[in-house]
Amino acid sequence: MILNRPELQFYKAKIEEALDTYLPSSSCAPEIIHAAMRYSVCGGGKRIRGVLTLVACDVAGGRWEDALPAACAVEMIHAYSLIHDDLPCMDDDELRRGKPTNHRVFGEAIALLAGDALLTQGIVTMLDHIPVGLEQAYYQALRELVQASSTQGMIGGQVLDLAAEGKQLTLDALKLIYRWKTGALIRAALRMGGLIGRAEPQVLEALTRYGEALGLAFQITDDLLDLQADQEILGKTVGSDLKKQKATYPAVVGIDEAHRLATEEINRACAALAPLGESGKVLIALAEAVLHRDH
Repeated sequence: MILNRPELQFYKAKIEEALDTYLPSSSCAPEIIHAAMRYSVCGGGKRIRGVLTLVACDVAGGRWEDALPAACAVEMIHAYSLIHDDLPCMDDDELRRGKPTNHRVFGEAIALLAGDALLTQGIVTMLDHIPVGLEQAYYQALRELVQASSTQGMIGGQVLDLAAEGKQLTLDALKLIYRWKTGALIRAALRMGGLIGRAEPQVLEALTRYGEALGLAFQITDDLLDLQADQEILGKTVGSDLKKQKATYPAVVGIDEAHRLATEEINRACAALAPLGESGKVLIALAEAVLHRDH
């Protein structure tokens, strides 16, 4: 379990409650789009990105409650990316979070629109729930989120990932894909929490460097799980990267070296937290759990 501490489980529960409030009801017209949005957002998930936002705000000296709308926005945008990733025109997956992918249930057109709707809903959620006195911090945090989702972030990484299928990449080229495709949103989640918590510059820098290393380690472990995990526990199709000839760390450097590099990134993430002292321990525990996760 990645969220292996009581405070992390507490944050996860608060995010679950808030998501149910911030998402439109499935009885609200047009019902099918709202049902599709809820199906992917509320249907499980580790909530790591949202939890990181709340922890970062707390570590920075802010109130975690003030960052809750931002944490939910991160989770909505992450869910949107998963819906689109699973589409036939992308990775064509049938299983996500242990159940049929969105397009298998609602059809490709509604799934596409549900992803679009979650992107905009995330932005609206932040703009509609800005705590008093944190207007500037929220605008800065929203900018982080939008940039992380852009062609110089998550979308750009997905484009490069598609273009790399069936090709031999250098490790540097693969690292760029991962820093954009997966790392950008994890980095943004931490910076958003730090900004909302009004972090001192050295604290924000520590959270940033931690997020960059954690994001890369997270994607490397994802590669390894695709080869080695139990599909029932993982909750998505195992072996899909190999089948689609995806560029992955095990494909480029081998399984053992991929394990070593993931460990190296986790160590780098933990070292980055030195300026935080005792308050960084919860983030260290989370990083170490990423290295040993089974889903």
